[in-house]
Amino acid sequence: MTFNSLTFALFMLGVFTLFWGVFNRAKWQGLRNAFLLAVSYWFYGAWDWRFLTLIVFSSAVDYMVGLGLERTEAPAARKRLLVVSLVANLGLLAAFKYFNFFIDSALTMASWFGWDGERLRLDWILPVGISFYTFQTLSYTLDVYRGRMKATHDPIAFFTFVAFFPQLVAGPIERARHLLPQFDKVPAFDSKAVRSGMFLILWGLFKKVVLADRLALFVNHGYADTAALDGPTAFMVWFFFPWQLYLDFSAYSDIAIGAARMLGFELTTNFRRPMLSVGLTEFWKRWHITLTRWFREYLFLPIRRSRQVKGWAVVSVLIVFLATGLWHGASWNFVFWGLWCGLGLLLLEPFMQRLLKGPVAWLRRGVVFILSLVYMYSGLVWFRSPDWGTAMELFAAFGRAGTDWSPEAWGLTWGEWRLAWIALLGVIAYELYIE
Repeated sequence: MTFNSLTFALFMLGVFTLFWGVFNRAKWQGLRNAFLLAVSYWFYGAWDWRFLTLIVFSSAVDYMVGLGLERTEAPAARKRLLVVSLVANLGLLAAFKYFNFFIDSALTMASWFGWDGERLRLDWILPVGISFYTFQTLSYTLDVYRGRMKATHDPIAFFTFVAFFPQLVAGPIERARHLLPQFDKVPAFDSKAVRSGMFLILWGLFKKVVLADRLALFVNHGYADTAALDGPTAFMVWFFFPWQLYLDFSAYSDIAIGAARMLGFELTTNFRRPMLSVGLTEFWKRWHITLTRWFREYLFLPIRRSRQVKGWAVVSVLIVFLATGLWHGASWNFVFWGLWCGLGLLLLEPFMQRLLKGPVAWLRRGVVFILSLVYMYSGLVWFRSPDWGTAMELFAAFGRAGTDWSPEAWGLTWGEWRLAWIALLGVIAYELYIE
């Protein structure tokens, strides 16, 4: 059940009507949460009902771990409970998302030394949203362990927090101390919030259907045969994919935030016009904000504080971005993309920050904007490419002479081509205006 489907529209209409017309009148808060939990599981089960066993397991483990952490102050016992949560959640990710990647990589390395082994693969479907909800439920355990919040004694509220359907499959990744308390409150109907939520849903659908899906036709054709690209078309593929990715991903976040707002819940803003960023640090403050914040709070800062030695901050940054790359996908291309992003922050960003200081500020900002744009867009070539060869072929195509080109060859009419450009430029102008 995708957000840009009639099925979801009917689903959302039914949930909205029942929530405000029936269940929000109930005196027992648990009944409202039970309704939201039921429809969230229905939404998730529509992808594949077998996935429900994993999210229920993850939720149950962290709910019990939270209660255990509340009952004991013994450091050793608390660490053991934290390990249980980490092993259970990261174990699910390792098994379903990374097992084949690690096995294939190990056997490939072994073959370099003349060793051969039987390839063991687990041919199962990657559960939708597993990277999102495991991080979300882990935030609860880690916050309880650190004493930043108290453990909840309401299993229905906790299970609903983990499975809340608007942000279940594509984020935002909510921290427990922000979203979980909202399930303890009785939401009040707010017509302005409902209208705002509906606008966000419509805006997200526009970005997804009219823009991202149009750009995807061109991008998919380009990456399907990079050897056939000439310089101008390769440049357009290089330029269009970051915008396709941003418009597609931010569209899902907008729809999620809008749907939650219509039900009286506030989710965290996940994108703040990142394509207009001046510098790489600013980009990561604006792009996929909830994931960046998660890695900073739960991985980067603990690693950096663990050892006070020279150069450890550099190591911390590289570890975080390698993890960021792997989080996005089980491929060496994603690992390289993560390394590319980390090295950009360590090596290129200091130079750009020095460049920003001095006279003719507008010109300096323009140069830094172009530098950061070229660096991030180039890194995303590996993010999109299925393998290393495809990425290198796209870069090689920049040097080829241009040929006569028509959008019909890429599945577009001239009218659709012009509409995509007009709409894309309109979005850029809109974001510049609201900046």
